Amino acid sequence: MRVAVVSESFLPTVNGVTTSVLRVLDHLADQGHEAIVICPDAGAPAEYRGFPIHQVPSIAYRQFPVGLPSPQVQRILARFQPDVLHAASPFFLGAQAIAACNRLGVPSVAIYQTDVAGFARRNGLGMTSSIAWKYVRWVHDGADLTLAPSSASEDDLRQAGVGRVQRWGRGVDLERYHPNHRRTPEAAALRERLSPDGEVVVGYVGRVAPEKQVERLRALRGLPGVSVAIVGDGPSRDLVARELRGMPVTWLGRLGGAELGTAYAAFDLFVHTGSEETFGQTVQEAHASGLPVVAPAAGGPIDLVEHGVDGFLYPPADERALRAAVHTIVGDTPLRLRMGEAGRRAVLGRDWAGVCGELVRHYERVIVAACEQADAEAAGRIPSLRA
Repeated sequence: MRVAVVSESFLPTVNGVTTSVLRVLDHLADQGHEAIVICPDAGAPAEYRGFPIHQVPSIAYRQFPVGLPSPQVQRILARFQPDVLHAASPFFLGAQAIAACNRLGVPSVAIYQTDVAGFARRNGLGMTSSIAWKYVRWVHDGADLTLAPSSASEDDLRQAGVGRVQRWGRGVDLERYHPNHRRTPEAAALRERLSPDGEVVVGYVGRVAPEKQVERLRALRGLPGVSVAIVGDGPSRDLVARELRGMPVTWLGRLGGAELGTAYAAFDLFVHTGSEETFGQTVQEAHASGLPVVAPAAGGPIDLVEHGVDGFLYPPADERALRAAVHTIVGDTPLRLRMGEAGRRAVLGRDWAGVCGELVRHYERVIVAACEQADAEAAGRIPSLRA
């Protein structure tokens, strides 16, 4: 199979979209498929796993590269002749690629992964929520299939009028994120740094950006026997630092690979703060690491956290409820351990190989449907759906 992956984000930018795309490319390489990547020109490598990376013009907008319309996109796609397009979190670049594939007769799968309406509203793109959702509907209606990562995002898309929506979650690396890593020298050393007097370590991992609402950790101010560790960086770093001033907070910066696994292993529980997540990959990573999770009862975490079993869900705007949930877990070690074990069990069936195998089956279905459509059009039996 020949797969063209068009992503609004790619290396060296590291976020949920990039991570998901990399795991998909790993799976395609391991299974012997062919692929290319088209992404904004923000310093990406020339290739990944032997797959060529094509960079197209972009502008930097609030520390995020935004791909610009370019005739290169259709030329690259036409030259590669893909069997299917994978549009990762399509916005401007993804929308152009979907339109190009429609002209070329190539089926497309759009991966809904970013709250585009929320991003546009927060970042001054001149769109109200209503206008932004109209744009989302226009982009995704051009695709043969849209894959939503959670029940909440699936509902949002359907309410916005997007058709042809199915569910596709995300995988997690069950080896990199594992409770046994807590016993490694690296995790022990980090834990000594985070918990010099035996404090319970409350961890956060993710971008420090407006949509992540990391400042909500201020609700933990004054909780006895608690220290906070933050992995990540971003445009809200100064704001969050001001909100948490005087609290026992350790900033660990951006981490990846084994270092990130070590950080999770040094935590006792994980707090997710953002209420606009379409999925919540860090929640899965925390569970895989054997940590209970406290998260807003909104978006992706609704599907990932079983309230009272492997963590707690709190009303998104209720910081008192966030504090109470953390306080309960901090003060009850047996509960903390039971929830951590339950979280690990919950993700055991979500390895990337299985999740990406499911994605390839989605590819195959849209390819077959497109072939059947083309045969029917050629025979004159039905008009083109793209007319």
